[in-house]
Amino acid sequence: MLLLQSTEVPVINVNDSLKVHTEEAIQQLQTDPVGFFQDLGHDALIFGIKVLAALLIYFIGAWVIRRVKSGMQRRFKRRKTDPTAASFISSAVSFGLTLLLIIITVGTLGVDTSSLAALLAAGGMAIGMALSGTVQNFAGGLMILAFKPFKVGDWIAAQGFQGTVTAVTIVNTKIKTIDNREVVLPNGALSNGVIDNFSTLPLRRIDMVVSVAYGTKADECIALILNILKSDSRILDSSTTGADDPFVALKTLNSSDISFVVRGFVKNEDFWATTFDLNKRIYTELPEHGIQFAYPHVDVTMVKAD
Repeated sequence: MLLLQSTEVPVINVNDSLKVHTEEAIQQLQTDPVGFFQDLGHDALIFGIKVLAALLIYFIGAWVIRRVKSGMQRRFKRRKTDPTAASFISSAVSFGLTLLLIIITVGTLGVDTSSLAALLAAGGMAIGMALSGTVQNFAGGLMILAFKPFKVGDWIAAQGFQGTVTAVTIVNTKIKTIDNREVVLPNGALSNGVIDNFSTLPLRRIDMVVSVAYGTKADECIALILNILKSDSRILDSSTTGADDPFVALKTLNSSDISFVVRGFVKNEDFWATTFDLNKRIYTELPEHGIQFAYPHVDVTMVKAD
Protein backbone atom coordinates (compact mmCIF):
# COMPACT_ATOMS: atom_id res chain seq x y z
CA MET A 1 0.00 0.00 0.00
CA LEU A 2 1.42 3.31 -1.00
CA LEU A 3 1.13 6.18 1.39
CA LEU A 4 0.95 9.56 -0.22
CA GLN A 5 2.46 12.28 1.85
CA SER A 6 1.76 15.85 1.02
CA THR A 7 4.75 18.17 1.17
CA GLU A 8 4.26 21.85 1.57
CA VAL A 9 5.83 23.89 -1.19
CA PRO A 10 7.60 26.90 0.26
CA VAL A 11 6.36 30.24 -1.02
CA ILE A 12 9.10 32.67 -2.06
CA ASN A 13 8.18 36.26 -1.46
CA VAL A 14 9.78 38.66 -3.94
CA ASN A 15 9.87 42.16 -2.50
CA ASP A 16 9.91 45.19 -4.70
CA SER A 17 13.37 46.77 -4.70
CA LEU A 18 12.01 50.28 -4.30
CA LYS A 19 9.86 49.22 -1.35
CA VAL A 20 12.82 47.60 0.39
CA HIS A 21 15.03 50.67 -0.02
CA THR A 22 12.23 52.92 1.16
CA GLU A 23 11.70 50.86 4.32
CA GLU A 24 15.44 50.80 5.01
CA ALA A 25 15.62 54.58 4.58
CA ILE A 26 12.70 55.16 6.95
CA GLN A 27 14.25 52.82 9.55
CA GLN A 28 17.61 54.61 9.31
CA LEU A 29 15.89 57.99 9.59
CA GLN A 30 14.21 56.87 12.80
CA THR A 31 17.29 55.29 14.38
CA ASP A 32 20.12 57.47 13.02
CA PRO A 33 18.80 60.72 11.49
CA VAL A 34 22.25 62.35 11.40
CA GLY A 35 23.75 59.45 9.49
CA PHE A 36 20.74 59.38 7.15
CA PHE A 37 21.20 63.01 6.09
CA GLN A 38 24.95 62.54 5.77
CA ASP A 39 24.42 59.58 3.47
CA LEU A 40 21.73 61.51 1.56
CA GLY A 41 24.07 64.48 1.07
CA HIS A 42 26.90 62.19 0.00
CA ASP A 43 24.68 60.40 -2.53
CA ALA A 44 23.35 63.72 -3.86
CA LEU A 45 26.93 65.01 -4.23
CA ILE A 46 28.02 61.87 -6.09
CA PHE A 47 24.96 62.05 -8.39
CA GLY A 48 25.53 65.77 -9.03
CA ILE A 49 29.14 65.07 -10.01
CA LYS A 50 27.96 62.34 -12.38
CA VAL A 51 25.42 64.70 -13.95
CA LEU A 52 28.05 67.41 -14.43
CA ALA A 53 30.48 64.88 -15.87
CA ALA A 54 27.79 63.54 -18.24
CA LEU A 55 26.91 67.07 -19.43
CA LEU A 56 30.59 67.91 -19.89
CA ILE A 57 31.18 64.73 -21.88
CA TYR A 58 28.07 65.38 -24.03
CA PHE A 59 28.96 68.98 -24.92
CA ILE A 60 32.61 68.16 -25.58
CA GLY A 61 31.58 65.14 -27.64
CA ALA A 62 29.07 67.19 -29.66
CA TRP A 63 31.80 69.77 -30.35
CA VAL A 64 34.21 67.01 -31.44
CA ILE A 65 31.56 65.51 -33.75
CA ARG A 66 31.01 68.90 -35.40
CA ARG A 67 34.76 69.30 -35.85
CA VAL A 68 35.11 65.81 -37.29
CA LYS A 69 32.24 66.42 -39.71
CA SER A 70 33.70 69.77 -40.78
CA GLY A 71 37.16 68.22 -41.21
CA MET A 72 35.73 65.41 -43.33
CA GLN A 73 33.94 67.88 -45.57
CA ARG A 74 37.15 69.89 -46.07
CA ARG A 75 39.09 66.71 -46.82
CA PHE A 76 36.46 65.54 -49.30
CA LYS A 77 36.56 68.95 -51.01
CA ARG A 78 40.36 68.95 -51.15
CA ARG A 79 40.44 65.47 -52.65
CA LYS A 80 37.55 66.32 -54.99
CA THR A 81 35.49 63.40 -53.70
CA ASP A 82 32.15 62.78 -55.38
CA PRO A 83 29.71 65.14 -53.57
CA THR A 84 27.06 62.41 -53.32
CA ALA A 85 29.42 59.96 -51.58
CA ALA A 86 30.83 62.74 -49.40
CA SER A 87 27.37 63.79 -48.24
CA PHE A 88 26.30 60.20 -47.50
CA ILE A 89 29.50 59.23 -45.62
CA SER A 90 29.48 62.46 -43.60
CA SER A 91 25.87 61.86 -42.57
CA ALA A 92 26.54 58.22 -41.63
CA VAL A 93 29.64 59.04 -39.56
CA SER A 94 27.81 61.85 -37.76
CA PHE A 95 24.92 59.52 -36.90
CA GLY A 96 27.24 56.76 -35.63
CA LEU A 97 29.33 59.12 -33.48
CA THR A 98 26.19 60.71 -32.01
CA LEU A 99 24.83 57.28 -31.05
CA LEU A 100 28.17 56.38 -29.42
CA LEU A 101 28.18 59.69 -27.53
CA ILE A 102 24.69 59.02 -26.16
CA ILE A 103 25.75 55.57 -24.91
CA ILE A 104 28.87 57.01 -23.21
CA THR A 105 26.83 59.82 -21.63
CA VAL A 106 24.24 57.39 -20.26
CA GLY A 107 27.03 55.16 -18.90
CA THR A 108 28.58 58.15 -17.11
CA LEU A 109 25.33 58.64 -15.19
CA GLY A 110 25.79 55.16 -13.76
CA VAL A 111 23.25 53.38 -15.93
CA ASP A 112 24.31 49.83 -16.79
CA THR A 113 24.81 50.02 -20.56
CA SER A 114 24.94 46.22 -20.82
CA SER A 115 21.40 46.10 -19.45
CA LEU A 116 20.45 48.80 -21.91
CA ALA A 117 21.92 46.74 -24.75
CA ALA A 118 20.02 43.68 -23.56
CA LEU A 119 16.82 45.70 -23.44
CA LEU A 120 17.39 46.96 -26.98
CA ALA A 121 18.13 43.42 -28.15
CA ALA A 122 14.93 42.13 -26.51
CA GLY A 123 12.91 44.85 -28.20
CA GLY A 124 14.79 44.58 -31.47
CA MET A 125 11.89 43.05 -33.36
CA ALA A 126 9.44 45.74 -32.26
CA ILE A 127 11.96 48.48 -32.98
CA GLY A 128 12.72 46.94 -36.36
CA MET A 129 9.05 46.91 -37.27
CA ALA A 130 8.62 50.49 -36.10
CA LEU A 131 11.68 51.63 -38.02
CA SER A 132 11.11 49.48 -41.10
CA GLY A 133 10.67 52.57 -43.21
CA THR A 134 13.90 54.08 -41.90
CA VAL A 135 15.81 50.85 -42.54
CA GLN A 136 14.39 50.77 -46.07
CA ASN A 137 15.49 54.37 -46.61
CA PHE A 138 18.98 53.53 -45.32
CA ALA A 139 19.20 50.58 -47.71
CA GLY A 140 17.95 52.85 -50.51
CA GLY A 141 20.71 55.31 -49.69
CA LEU A 142 23.30 52.54 -50.01
CA MET A 143 21.81 51.58 -53.40
CA ILE A 144 22.00 55.18 -54.60
CA LEU A 145 25.60 55.45 -53.40
CA ALA A 146 26.55 52.16 -55.09
CA PHE A 147 24.82 52.54 -58.47
CA LYS A 148 24.90 56.36 -58.73
CA PRO A 149 21.66 57.05 -60.68
CA PHE A 150 22.39 60.71 -59.88
CA LYS A 151 24.84 62.84 -57.96
CA VAL A 152 24.83 66.14 -56.13
CA GLY A 153 24.34 68.93 -58.67
CA ASP A 154 22.26 66.86 -61.13
CA TRP A 155 18.83 68.00 -62.26
CA ILE A 156 16.39 65.11 -61.75
CA ALA A 157 12.67 64.39 -61.88
CA ALA A 158 11.39 61.82 -59.38
CA GLN A 159 8.34 61.18 -57.19
CA GLY A 160 6.48 63.99 -58.95
CA PHE A 161 9.17 66.64 -58.28
CA GLN A 162 11.93 68.24 -60.34
CA GLY A 163 15.00 70.00 -59.05
CA THR A 164 18.74 70.08 -58.46
CA VAL A 165 20.13 67.51 -56.01
CA THR A 166 21.71 69.37 -53.09
CA ALA A 167 22.42 66.54 -50.62
CA VAL A 168 22.17 62.77 -50.22
CA THR A 169 21.98 61.68 -46.56
CA ILE A 170 21.66 58.19 -45.07
CA VAL A 171 17.85 58.22 -45.22
CA ASN A 172 16.78 60.92 -47.71
CA THR A 173 17.76 63.03 -50.69
CA LYS A 174 17.22 66.79 -50.85
CA ILE A 175 16.48 68.63 -54.08
CA LYS A 176 16.05 72.33 -54.76
CA THR A 177 13.20 73.12 -57.14
CA ILE A 178 13.26 75.85 -59.76
CA ASP A 179 10.99 78.04 -57.59
CA ASN A 180 13.47 77.79 -54.68
CA ARG A 181 11.78 75.12 -52.56
CA GLU A 182 13.63 72.31 -50.79
CA VAL A 183 11.98 68.92 -51.27
CA VAL A 184 13.08 65.94 -49.15
CA LEU A 185 12.63 62.57 -50.88
CA PRO A 186 12.95 59.30 -48.89
CA ASN A 187 15.75 57.14 -50.31
CA GLY A 188 13.68 53.94 -50.15
CA ALA A 189 10.97 55.14 -52.51
CA LEU A 190 13.51 57.05 -54.60
CA SER A 191 15.74 54.03 -55.22
CA ASN A 192 12.73 51.86 -56.17
CA GLY A 193 11.02 54.43 -58.40
CA VAL A 194 11.63 56.01 -61.78
CA ILE A 195 14.37 58.66 -61.83
CA ASP A 196 14.65 60.97 -64.83
CA ASN A 197 18.17 62.43 -64.81
CA PHE A 198 18.55 65.40 -67.15
CA SER A 199 22.23 65.95 -66.35
CA THR A 200 23.84 62.58 -67.05
CA LEU A 201 24.43 63.07 -70.78
CA PRO A 202 26.29 66.13 -72.12
CA LEU A 203 23.78 66.81 -74.92
CA ARG A 204 20.03 67.29 -74.91
CA ARG A 205 17.54 67.56 -77.76
CA ILE A 206 15.06 70.39 -78.08
CA ASP A 207 11.66 69.19 -79.30
CA MET A 208 9.10 71.79 -80.39
CA VAL A 209 5.83 71.77 -82.33
CA VAL A 210 4.96 74.80 -84.45
CA SER A 211 1.35 75.06 -85.66
CA VAL A 212 0.50 77.35 -88.57
CA ALA A 213 -2.61 78.08 -90.60
CA TYR A 214 -3.77 76.08 -93.60
CA GLY A 215 -2.58 77.55 -96.87
CA THR A 216 1.01 77.88 -95.66
CA LYS A 217 3.58 76.56 -98.12
CA ALA A 218 5.19 73.65 -96.30
CA ASP A 219 8.61 73.84 -97.99
CA GLU A 220 8.86 77.56 -97.38
CA CYS A 221 7.98 77.15 -93.70
CA ILE A 222 10.44 74.26 -93.23
CA ALA A 223 13.25 76.24 -94.88
CA LEU A 224 12.56 79.30 -92.74
CA ILE A 225 12.56 77.36 -89.45
CA LEU A 226 15.69 75.43 -90.46
CA ASN A 227 17.43 78.72 -91.16
CA ILE A 228 16.50 79.94 -87.68
CA LEU A 229 17.96 76.77 -86.15
CA LYS A 230 21.20 76.80 -88.16
CA SER A 231 21.81 80.49 -87.51
CA ASP A 232 21.97 79.83 -83.75
CA SER A 233 25.53 78.83 -82.82
CA ARG A 234 24.26 76.78 -79.87
CA ILE A 235 22.39 74.35 -82.16
CA LEU A 236 24.74 71.44 -82.93
CA ASP A 237 24.96 69.24 -86.01
CA SER A 238 26.13 65.71 -86.82
CA SER A 239 29.78 66.77 -86.60
CA THR A 240 29.34 66.73 -82.82
CA THR A 241 29.44 63.25 -81.28
CA GLY A 242 25.98 62.23 -80.09
CA ALA A 243 24.13 64.95 -82.04
CA ASP A 244 22.09 64.92 -85.26
CA ASP A 245 21.56 67.69 -87.79
CA PRO A 246 18.70 70.14 -87.09
CA PHE A 247 15.42 68.66 -88.28
CA VAL A 248 12.08 70.18 -89.33
CA ALA A 249 9.19 68.22 -90.91
CA LEU A 250 5.44 68.40 -91.40
CA LYS A 251 4.04 66.33 -88.54
CA THR A 252 0.22 66.38 -88.60
CA LEU A 253 -2.74 67.79 -90.47
CA ASN A 254 -5.16 68.90 -87.78
CA SER A 255 -8.74 70.10 -88.01
CA SER A 256 -7.81 73.81 -88.02
CA ASP A 257 -4.02 73.91 -88.49
CA ILE A 258 -0.94 72.06 -89.67
CA SER A 259 1.90 71.21 -87.29
CA PHE A 260 5.65 71.05 -87.90
CA VAL A 261 8.01 69.15 -85.59
CA VAL A 262 11.24 71.01 -84.80
CA ARG A 263 14.31 69.25 -83.34
CA GLY A 264 17.84 70.36 -82.53
CA PHE A 265 20.61 69.22 -80.21
CA VAL A 266 22.29 71.56 -77.75
CA LYS A 267 24.65 71.27 -74.81
CA ASN A 268 22.86 70.45 -71.58
CA GLU A 269 23.59 73.83 -70.01
CA ASP A 270 22.22 75.66 -73.08
CA PHE A 271 18.87 73.84 -73.22
CA TRP A 272 16.50 76.35 -71.60
CA ALA A 273 18.12 79.53 -72.89
CA THR A 274 18.14 78.18 -76.45
CA THR A 275 14.54 76.96 -76.18
CA PHE A 276 13.30 80.37 -75.04
CA ASP A 277 15.26 82.18 -77.77
CA LEU A 278 13.96 79.86 -80.51
CA ASN A 279 10.39 80.39 -79.37
CA LYS A 280 10.88 84.13 -79.58
CA ARG A 281 12.53 84.06 -83.01
CA ILE A 282 9.91 81.73 -84.52
CA TYR A 283 7.10 83.87 -83.13
CA THR A 284 8.73 87.03 -84.50
CA GLU A 285 10.16 85.96 -87.87
CA LEU A 286 7.48 83.69 -89.28
CA PRO A 287 4.79 86.42 -89.51
CA GLU A 288 7.40 88.71 -91.14
CA HIS A 289 7.49 86.21 -94.02
CA GLY A 290 3.72 86.00 -94.30
CA ILE A 291 3.26 82.81 -92.30
CA GLN A 292 0.37 83.02 -89.85
CA PHE A 293 0.02 80.98 -86.70
CA ALA A 294 -3.09 78.91 -86.20
CA TYR A 295 -5.60 79.68 -83.49
CA PRO A 296 -9.03 78.25 -82.67
CA HIS A 297 -11.65 79.90 -84.86
CA VAL A 298 -14.93 79.19 -86.60
CA ASP A 299 -15.68 80.20 -90.21
CA VAL A 300 -19.33 81.20 -90.66
CA THR A 301 -20.81 81.37 -94.16
CA MET A 302 -24.04 83.35 -94.48
CA VAL A 303 -26.36 82.53 -97.36
CA LYS A 304 -29.02 85.06 -98.30
CA ALA A 305 -32.43 83.44 -98.44
CA ASP A 306 -34.55 84.04 -101.58
